[in-house]
Amino acid sequence: MEESSPRIRRRVSLRKRNRRSLESLGAARAPAELQPAEDTEDEAAAGSRRRKTGSPEPAQENDSEEDMFGDYNSFSENSFLAQVDDLEQKYIQLPDCGSRGTDSGTKDLCSEGLGNSLSVPAVDFTDSETREYIKKQGDLDVPVEPEVGGDLSFDMPSSQILYFESMQNSSKDLGDQSTKGRDGKSSNEELHHSHREQPQPKSDFSDVGGSSEASRRRSIKDCLKSAMTGNARAQTPAFPRSKQLRETLLSEEISVARKAIESPSDDLGPFYSLPSKVRDLYAQLKGIKRLYDWQHTCLTLSSVQERKNLIYSLPTSGGKTLVAEILMLQELLCRQKDVLLILPYVAIVQEKISSLSSFGIELGFFVEEYAGSKGRFPPIKRREKKSLYIATIEKGHSLVNALIETGRMGTLGLVVVDELHMIGEGSRGATLEMTLAKVLYTSKTTQIIGMSATLNNVEDLQAFLKAEYYTSQFRPVELKEFLKVNDTIYEVDSRAVDGMTFSRLLNYKYSDALKKVDPDRLVALVTEVIPNYSCLVFCPSKKNCENVAEMLCKFLSRDYLNHREEEKGELIKSLRNVGHGKVCPVLKRTIPFGVAYHHSGLTSDERKLLEEAYSTGVLCLFTCTSTLAAGVNLPARRVILRAPYVANTFLKRNQYKQMIGRAGRAGIDTAGESILLLQEKDKQQVLGLINGPLEDCHSHLVEEFTKGIQSLFLSLIGLKIAESLGDIYQFMNGTLFGVQQKTLLREKSLWEVTVGALEHLTEKGLLQKDSHGSPEESRCHFRITKLGQASFKGAIDLTYCDTLYRDLKKGLEGLVLESLLHLVYLTTPYDLAAQSEPDWMVYFRQFSQLSPAEQSVATLLGISESFIGRKASGQAIRKELEEFWVYKALLTELTKKLTYCVKAELIPLMEVTGVLEGRAKQLYSAGYRSVVHLANANPEVLVKTIDHLSRRQAKQIVSSAKMLLHEKAEALQEEAEELLRLPADLPGLGGPGSERAGSHAGDLALR
Repeated sequence: MEESSPRIRRRVSLRKRNRRSLESLGAARAPAELQPAEDTEDEAAAGSRRRKTGSPEPAQENDSEEDMFGDYNSFSENSFLAQVDDLEQKYIQLPDCGSRGTDSGTKDLCSEGLGNSLSVPAVDFTDSETREYIKKQGDLDVPVEPEVGGDLSFDMPSSQILYFESMQNSSKDLGDQSTKGRDGKSSNEELHHSHREQPQPKSDFSDVGGSSEASRRRSIKDCLKSAMTGNARAQTPAFPRSKQLRETLLSEEISVARKAIESPSDDLGPFYSLPSKVRDLYAQLKGIKRLYDWQHTCLTLSSVQERKNLIYSLPTSGGKTLVAEILMLQELLCRQKDVLLILPYVAIVQEKISSLSSFGIELGFFVEEYAGSKGRFPPIKRREKKSLYIATIEKGHSLVNALIETGRMGTLGLVVVDELHMIGEGSRGATLEMTLAKVLYTSKTTQIIGMSATLNNVEDLQAFLKAEYYTSQFRPVELKEFLKVNDTIYEVDSRAVDGMTFSRLLNYKYSDALKKVDPDRLVALVTEVIPNYSCLVFCPSKKNCENVAEMLCKFLSRDYLNHREEEKGELIKSLRNVGHGKVCPVLKRTIPFGVAYHHSGLTSDERKLLEEAYSTGVLCLFTCTSTLAAGVNLPARRVILRAPYVANTFLKRNQYKQMIGRAGRAGIDTAGESILLLQEKDKQQVLGLINGPLEDCHSHLVEEFTKGIQSLFLSLIGLKIAESLGDIYQFMNGTLFGVQQKTLLREKSLWEVTVGALEHLTEKGLLQKDSHGSPEESRCHFRITKLGQASFKGAIDLTYCDTLYRDLKKGLEGLVLESLLHLVYLTTPYDLAAQSEPDWMVYFRQFSQLSPAEQSVATLLGISESFIGRKASGQAIRKELEEFWVYKALLTELTKKLTYCVKAELIPLMEVTGVLEGRAKQLYSAGYRSVVHLANANPEVLVKTIDHLSRRQAKQIVSSAKMLLHEKAEALQEEAEELLRLPADLPGLGGPGSERAGSHAGDLALR
């Protein structure tokens, strides 16, 4: 082969090649009457010599072609060169055909035999005598039956394929020339002339034939040996054959699954229209080997197969998430669409990122986090791989807005909402409703899946989402509910007259002192399960959590100190490290007993460490607030509700179900029980709670006026979803509020509410009304102002947008940059001022310690010692108004510092999901100083190197780092390709062939 040929060729060992077609050709013999006797003898002698030859000697390591192959006649009888030799000798010796018949016959047979095996088009000949002979010969030959997978071109080295293709093309060109020629020259003459590249005098056919024969025999021998030598020397690809086979198998299964999911048949493919590798990953990573019956039923519903919207509801711990994950993987792998998963809290988003990153790496899709400070708007447009966006409610709304604005809603194939009942909870519910309404209005191909354990008015949600509904009461671990009144425990029984039946009396010896301190008998209830099993105690307030934890530890046996004592000591050291040398005194006293509190007062580092310790059994009891019920997955054998109150508000049934649902999780416990402590005075109200229906979900679009309907209208006009009054009213009819308008609107109609909200936005200078038509005409159009655009892009509460604008304008007049105090003031959310209750003595002391530059900031803002009670206010912004361009540059670095609150060298590590400040310091000290280091780390080495790091956590960190690294690499590749791509508006690209020209220019740029 030439030096310019491809350097990487397919190489398959001689013993693996399928030679059936060529063997059949080589075995075919011309009829005896067509061959002279002496030719037959010579042929037999040549065959005899080859049959006497044994197996070839083992190949020696030598660069010489002759040493490697020797004379090709010394190869075994079945060798490729021997068969070519048979073919040549057979047809060179054809009688009465002259030199022209010899060459034409050889070319035709090579075309027929090798063309069939190598998939090379047959050469068209004009010689009638040769065609007649070939026809007769073909009638006598044994037909060659093709085998499945027997195509020799698959196993043939690419160099040999290229050689035969070249030979056939050359033969075809020569054949064409002989057809056109009128001078009586034979094809052999032309071949001979072409080979010598100069005109020759007309000569005898036998001389020409002999010369042609020798030239062609040398050409076949030399070229084939050269090609085989090149194959022997070619480098083996760096990646193993087994990996190629696995990737090929996965690609084939995805292709099959894609076809299965698009067809109306009931054949679901290897694993619910997914590759079998998905099933293996669930078994390997999550220990799930088979699905529950209800999960199978739900996944095979006709509505799911037809991609209709779906709402499904089951008790907590029923396995709802697995169904959603399988549907998401179908969308990512089979339909090649992006997916958005909306979760209620940042902690749950981070937990899901960790658990799904391994799937993304193995199956070839991105897992992107949209929570807290993370997320990119608009999201990166992927060229090949698809993305799974995992977002909080607020970030999910911003993500949908960005996709609509960039015209990319068609790329979003599925939206999954966990805890769908939150659509009825205040401003967050209004934001979730806006998100889903926009998806429904702007994309007819995006499927919506909603799931929850606590849904009641499903009919309204079905009408809003245009969805089917599926429900089941299945729970893999039985949950028993109990009530405790004084020392008596009752079991909840819906069949009983009063809803409960007697179960048992508490059998625990209480001293008089203990009765006074623990009137609820909590010590007796928790010691029945800990330390061998876990327990959660829900308390009404944060302070009560700490008090209960301390009280329990005062009366627990000293034996509890010995349970995993060393690991508890390490946990306290870790808390001291993340707390800069300090540990909460309460935790310091309770952790040795395996007890800790869990509420929003903990830092993210502390919460993460405590949750890990609880999950691994180092801690066996949490005293916690109700927020844990909807937070991360922390199950328990027993759940105790210390009172039927959250703060001073009586418990709702939805909240009660969420709390007790933490008891008895599948794969962790074999049983679960909940105990609600109550006083006699609350007995009837509690019975109504446990036996009553779940609360309805009602829209909060109008109730949350500035964060609801006004923000919605501003974004509808800003995104050009609906710009006329009539279109906006039509959109509102499609929301949950529109479905429930008869229930929620008593004094005004939906039309009046719509008109009133638009007029209010116009008065505030956020919208401009078209001059044509009255404000109440459906054809009246609105345009968004620059201030309105900045407000909705920055997700600013419209209550404070005027105040924020004034503060920013004032800041431009005298922005103090000697310290960060002025910028911190401007970026402080306004609503935090109402929530803060400062200690004014501490405030005054801190104010007195300000530097002169910081004092000037206070003076600029009107804060003086005489007016120190004035509350500070501010709000984060985005650069949507050109006059505030300076803030974007100034706030970029401040945002990073405020997000992570760590040294600059730790920020890259903090970007990895699951790595907080304490862990980042450990990793940095151990030499892992970048995402690249973590992505290439060995989890086993991490476990040995980093203190208090479990194997599961190490694997999650490595998986998250790999996913983050892949995302960054893909983003850089996309950016490079975008830079090299010709702009669509480039002059001269409008005509035909412009696409080809653009592609050629891109290729030149890459070179």
